[in-house]
Amino acid sequence: MKVLLKGLWPSPYCLTACPSLSETSPLSSRSPLGEHLSDAFAQVNPMKKVPAMKDGGFTLCESVAILLYLAHKYKVPDHWYPQDLQARARVDEYLAWQHTTLRRSCLRTLWHKVMFPVFLGEQIRPEMLAATLADLDVNVQVLEDQFLQDKDFLVGPHISLADVVAITELMHPVGGGCPVFEGRPRLAAWYRRVEAAVGKDLFLEAHEVILKVRDCPPADPVIKQKLMPRVLTMIQ
Repeated sequence: MKVLLKGLWPSPYCLTACPSLSETSPLSSRSPLGEHLSDAFAQVNPMKKVPAMKDGGFTLCESVAILLYLAHKYKVPDHWYPQDLQARARVDEYLAWQHTTLRRSCLRTLWHKVMFPVFLGEQIRPEMLAATLADLDVNVQVLEDQFLQDKDFLVGPHISLADVVAITELMHPVGGGCPVFEGRPRLAAWYRRVEAAVGKDLFLEAHEVILKVRDCPPADPVIKQKLMPRVLTMIQ
């Protein structure tokens, strides 16, 4: 039975679940913009957020929960989510840290630099953008100094779910035009290793939309009206 993963590109929560698990199961379905706000989508996720997963009669939301479910279901290679207690704890440590730190600052950066002015036609105050970029810099430095350190990948010599989640977040400010890897040779080398481990074609496919986000057309007024309250809550 195929697993259906409903997602809204370029949502980071959808992209997170795509690269590491596509090799084990054909599971992604790109939702039209705004579909997650529909009553039909609420049958999969009553909170009307992406991503949402349906496996037969079982539904699940939250990207990390979906990742772990699929890792267990398809018995992915051990390096993705190690059986070793301490190695797995390191993956869990990163997944717990990133949700309100790196993910938040990467998402805010994309919306403040691109999505608000280009997609929604709303300008961001220069001081707000400056504060967002400063916060991003702090969290990227923590990623490099505290998690990556001098290792090949975030938790050791092999790629894990932690690396896939981290690179997915970082591709959002990259898509927004932020040179997050400049002046950070360790992080830049890690980026190249992650891309190679995932596979360049799959990596580019997963991030194709986000890397072209600056070319997106303005939002339809109806969709904008629906999105604005949720977006403001999400990035504040």
